[in-house]
Amino acid sequence: MVDPIRVAVLTVSDRCSRGEMADTAGPSLARLCTERLNAEVIATACVPDEQDAIAEQLRSWAGECKPDLILTTGGTGLGPRDITPEATLAVLERRHPGLLELARMRCAVKTPRAFLSRGEAGTISRSLVINLPGSERGACEYLETLADVLPHAVEMVRGEPGDHVPPPVS
Repeated sequence: MVDPIRVAVLTVSDRCSRGEMADTAGPSLARLCTERLNAEVIATACVPDEQDAIAEQLRSWAGECKPDLILTTGGTGLGPRDITPEATLAVLERRHPGLLELARMRCAVKTPRAFLSRGEAGTISRSLVINLPGSERGACEYLETLADVLPHAVEMVRGEPGDHVPPPVS
């Protein structure tokens, strides 16, 4: 991959969006993307746990600044206001459940609570969207477990030729 991965990070939190609590997960994910994926973070935002606000931000980014990768943090648990997966499903064009299956499997080595996260993954246009847990630790651990496959996933979403495309016949 020649061009750096362009990333947008969305924090979903009622308290952070109201300024009652500092967002630590979003900035940590942005830093981790820069360090581990050599990515360029092009957008960050914080919205409340409201389905319309989440869906609108995802649609807006995919249509306007067109990041290669959109990471969300928060709203993936079992609480009554945890609706990030539902908001994401409402705007995904194609689902890719295998990415989060891989993350849960790899994170379960450290904590079986990894299986409590209900995140979704998939694409909107040429943006890969992945829902991560809301805690700073959980979000970063999930992203770390996916860091080895994300560059290739982004290449595929971009439509770039890679080792999965046969060479042209002369």
